[in-house]
Amino acid sequence: MVSRGIRGLSQRGDDGRWVGLDTDIARAVAAAALGDGEAVDWVSSDPADRLTHLAAGDAELTVSNVSWTLGREASLPVLFAGVTCYDGEGFLVRADSGITAPEQLAGQRVAVQAGTTSAANLASWYGARGLAVEPVAHATPAKTLAAYADGACVAYVLDRVALAGERAALADPGAHRILDEAISREPMAAAVRDGDAAWFRLCRWVLQLLVSAELHVNEAVEVGEREKALAQAAEAAGAHGAAIGLDQDWAARVLAAVGTYADVYERNLGPATGLNVPRGMNELFTRGGLQYAVPLH
Repeated sequence: MVSRGIRGLSQRGDDGRWVGLDTDIARAVAAAALGDGEAVDWVSSDPADRLTHLAAGDAELTVSNVSWTLGREASLPVLFAGVTCYDGEGFLVRADSGITAPEQLAGQRVAVQAGTTSAANLASWYGARGLAVEPVAHATPAKTLAAYADGACVAYVLDRVALAGERAALADPGAHRILDEAISREPMAAAVRDGDAAWFRLCRWVLQLLVSAELHVNEAVEVGEREKALAQAAEAAGAHGAAIGLDQDWAARVLAAVGTYADVYERNLGPATGLNVPRGMNELFTRGGLQYAVPLH
């Protein structure tokens, strides 16, 4: 289960192929479980339905820029297997608006995607300051972006990584900016249905492998040691394949399909994409970020 289309996270290209950080996570799981990273049936969903479709059995895995919250796990039979991208709710505004801080949006109409945490985050952040904004909800990313682009709303509120992709979709991206301040914590995560411990475990360890493999590569300081480091990471994880319902080559397939977490991030959000979203919180813990590599052995 992926989004209706957000550049950098999950978007269908002109050739029909889905690309983005979220879709690469799905490919990594497919490579481990099915032996082929392209063996994925893509199902797109509106934000409000991402987890209800998952709970109903319409998909086996949801990676659709959905934040991990207690409320979601408490209200639906779903479990979050791990964080795919640490983020925070932010604001997209016109560069010539003079708006430089969230407080300046008080009393204004802001576009939000229905079914996200945006409206609640806005109420919490502004309410604590004795302020308020008017959230205007739309069912899809495209409709939300359009409401902002045509001037019906002064700002577009969404996770800041996702906003980078939405900004790039505008006719003149340079005429818009994302405010520096985030008003919430938004750990985007991969979700599965509750009740299948083996599948949950498999998805969780695929995510951990991507981060751990990046750490292995970073620690291989000698020139030309990348492939050796990847092989070592795959071997360490592969040894436990049978215990999680896989063979010993599962990790090697994952790394061959998508690379490390750094590769996934750079390929979809890095400078070459035109989005150039800094790693920030998504750096490894050894470099000041929150991505912590759980040991594979």
